[in-house]
Amino acid sequence: MLMRGSHVIGEAALRAGCRFYFGYPITPQNELTEYMASGMAALPDGVFIQAESELAAINMVIGVSMAGRRVMTSSSSPGISLKQEGISYLAAQELPAVVVNTMRGGPGLGNIAPSQGDYFQATRGGGHGDYRTIVLAPGTGQELADFTRKAFEYADRYRIPVVILGDGMMGQMMEPVEFPEPIDPASLPPKPWALDGAKERPSRIIRSLILDPPTMEEHNWKLYRKHEMIENEIPEVERFLTDDARLVVLAYGTASRVAKGAIKRVRELGLKVGLLRPKTLWPFPTKFLVEMSRRVSDFLVFEMSTGQMLEDVKLSLEGRRRVHFYGRPGGVISTPDEIAKIINNIYFREELETGE
Repeated sequence: MLMRGSHVIGEAALRAGCRFYFGYPITPQNELTEYMASGMAALPDGVFIQAESELAAINMVIGVSMAGRRVMTSSSSPGISLKQEGISYLAAQELPAVVVNTMRGGPGLGNIAPSQGDYFQATRGGGHGDYRTIVLAPGTGQELADFTRKAFEYADRYRIPVVILGDGMMGQMMEPVEFPEPIDPASLPPKPWALDGAKERPSRIIRSLILDPPTMEEHNWKLYRKHEMIENEIPEVERFLTDDARLVVLAYGTASRVAKGAIKRVRELGLKVGLLRPKTLWPFPTKFLVEMSRRVSDFLVFEMSTGQMLEDVKLSLEGRRRVHFYGRPGGVISTPDEIAKIINNIYFREELETGE
């Protein structure tokens, strides 16, 4: 199907067995909310509510997740900020949910242009307390479909909120997409922790209020152990022309698409440049970057921000290799020619300095 990015996420969510959506309008993700409204209306068990606020929407997500059903919400940058307390509650209560952030220019109200300024918010948890959320960064229309299905699977498997981090351009672009067969929600594995009525079993309690400090400490360590397990199991990357690369560009989402165009241009000039694209932003794919650093001396981080993923790249490399940065914040989109010039300058500057 040839579909708009936001519609792809909506269709993929419906096919993944999501039957509950709660949201509040904000540009540039309103097409997703619109799609979920019509999609849920066409299903006998579909529930769509345009809540009175982002706070109301995320708390509705908590209620449905407690009942063991697949549920999703979406928003854009400042709207996601308003949902952060609820996302912290979801993480503390170990409740699965999918949260879509179609990023826009900021900070503050900013604008409705595509940006990547929410990386810190997404990958550091975003709310209060010691917790993480899985963060997926699709780079194509097909990945919007695939990662949405994967987001629900990860959420259920690890009992954790999963963030799909896109941006306004990815939400609006149209590409051909293939969808998997729909999942019947009734065929999903049972959730023995869910609050689904206690007539024939002992009662269950799901809570995040733990007043005893030692008990709260142990709960934090339990979450930490789960985070360690996730870090070992799900990091993903795409490698593009990296086998012989001397300089590797790191970019995700829309920025990675621009970077690919730039790399194709400089390859035509004989420059050995490749792309390493993180598909998971948390867990950050550190092991793949460290492995590549054994034969690559220079890395260029390109982001549509002032440099947020840059910090994770530097932390991963621990000073072992040279790290360069180029960013365009506030909703400005670079062109492949612009990035090609940056690559060219770094490539030949390092060649002159090292004599390689």
